[in-house]
Amino acid sequence: MPQHNREHDDVFAWIDSAERVREQAGLVRTLRPRPADSPLLDLASNDYLGLSRHPETIAGACAAAARWGAGATGSRLVTGTTELHGELERELAEFCGFEAALVLSSGYAANLAAVTALSDRGTLVVSDAGNHASIVDGCRLSRAATAVVPHADPEAALKTLASHEGRALLVSDSVFSVDGDAAPLAGYAAACREEGAALVVDDAHGLGVLGEGGRGALHAAGLEGAPDVVATLTLSKSLGSQGGAVLGPAKVIRHLVNTARTFIFDTGLAPAAAGAALASLRLLRREPERAGRAREVARLLHGRLTASGLTAARPDAAVVSVRAPSAAAALRWAADCREVGLSVGCFRPPSVPDGISRLRLTARADLTGDEIGRAVETILRTAPAGATDAP
Repeated sequence: MPQHNREHDDVFAWIDSAERVREQAGLVRTLRPRPADSPLLDLASNDYLGLSRHPETIAGACAAAARWGAGATGSRLVTGTTELHGELERELAEFCGFEAALVLSSGYAANLAAVTALSDRGTLVVSDAGNHASIVDGCRLSRAATAVVPHADPEAALKTLASHEGRALLVSDSVFSVDGDAAPLAGYAAACREEGAALVVDDAHGLGVLGEGGRGALHAAGLEGAPDVVATLTLSKSLGSQGGAVLGPAKVIRHLVNTARTFIFDTGLAPAAAGAALASLRLLRREPERAGRAREVARLLHGRLTASGLTAARPDAAVVSVRAPSAAAALRWAADCREVGLSVGCFRPPSVPDGISRLRLTARADLTGDEIGRAVETILRTAPAGATDAP
């Protein structure tokens, strides 16, 4: 056979061109490690209820690690399931109003598990255009026929479902992470029931914020525990920990245990994360007012920013999205905020499906009135030219 010897060939030379394109578009992303004692006021994380550093949450993590070890040691079906995992699953299901729950290593894995295990080549998956990337990836991996429908449009979803004969499911976020708007869950459920389809809802941004005492968006919509509804969620936002879960009828959960690849072939959630999530869940039960406070902070931020001329979507939960005139301007705006002590999220393409860049603010339940005022003043003071006229 001929020898191939190109010692100086760079098989990754194409990456240089891709990097240049990103730089020109203002879309370069970098890792920025934060110190344990960061002086920044945090409006960038997803710690909606302020529980990630709560003493009870930390104590739950420490106790679990001390008892069960640092890692799960294997997949859930081998050695990765502890009594603690079962306890967390039972309490999650009961709190959210579902028959059963299954804990996975992340919310991303939970969405992949639900979508891929509940569909196949003969299934139609109808997906809201604003859905999170984990749902999009679940649709791709499912090998099902996928139809993306206009954002928050139950009528379009109904028409699409009606065009298909056979098994179907509609998949949507409950609260969309870009603009913080809530999905029309009642309309989506009605469309599914008219056409005999299942409804799968990612409640990552609803748990702990919406519903009675933070029981989630499905609880708020009266859909909790319905035999045709499945919920996914994350333990890393309102519960301040790590991991994900799928909730639904017991037979659905049994099916996932036997078929969902992101459950079967992944190492189980670390005991410390399970212990922390369980401690936070119990704390939320005792202090349900945290959910209402998170929504109140979101309304305050939105009201003050829009009254000053900025363009921000009305928040339905705890996400406040402030539009920027360009990707580069959003990046600079976030950097300027950080330089004067405020950490905010910066969403740019491809993270935003509509191509419009934004600052994304987290309305945490533990923010004080002074901190809210400081955050608003900082955002206004650092706003780039054109921000008040953002599209």
